[in-house]
Amino acid sequence: MQERKRRPYEVTVIDERTWSIEDNGVRALLAEGSERALLVDTGFGGEESLKAVTDRLTERPVIVVNTHADPDHIGRNEEFGTVLMHPAEYASYHARKPGLPVAPIWEGDVIDLGGRAFEVIHIPGHTPGSVALLERAERILLGGDSVSCVPIFMFGEGRSLSAHRESMRRLLSMQDSFDVIWAAHGPMEVEKTRSYGSSKRRTGSSRGSLKGRNRKFPFRRSCFPGMERRFFTAGKRGEIPRC
Repeated sequence: MQERKRRPYEVTVIDERTWSIEDNGVRALLAEGSERALLVDTGFGGEESLKAVTDRLTERPVIVVNTHADPDHIGRNEEFGTVLMHPAEYASYHARKPGLPVAPIWEGDVIDLGGRAFEVIHIPGHTPGSVALLERAERILLGGDSVSCVPIFMFGEGRSLSAHRESMRRLLSMQDSFDVIWAAHGPMEVEKTRSYGSSKRRTGSSRGSLKGRNRKFPFRRSCFPGMERRFFTAGKRGEIPRC
């Protein structure tokens, strides 16, 4: 499988204080408050500086939160000093980014930007320390990889369908707290009902009641070397279906 040619960052203005930064199939989000800005994930990384992009968009000091430590979410962490993530991601993170400083975030922590605040919700499954971020005032949930309209990578060490299913049930129980979900892959906006639908389909997959079928491996080969042959196994593990 050949590597696709990298495209430059593509910035989209969501509103006057919020931007999406597209990086070759993965999305970082930048939210600005009156005192600080929050960058959620840092993409694949590459020759282009992500910090140069965020510096053009905001003059506020930038806090980086990683929703999890997969390679397509931590690629430019080294540009931002100490980053925040759930400690269940530390082992994976340090295996990929040895020596880089990291600090913990926990369930219920609130990241205050000044006039905007994001609450940490621990949603294990995709990875042990996956988190979502809830902006209660604006009723927005940043779901990372865990809520999406494209396939969610669920093979390999630390992935758990049963934990993911329980996390989706938990988000369903919280749906009165948000109106929209923003995802890291695929279409940015995800309907709230997707979390419920995802829970039901992952239940079927874990029980073997969904028939698998082969699909083209949807991630960059360098992220998960050797895994493209195992991603979907027809008739065995079942498929993580599209929405």
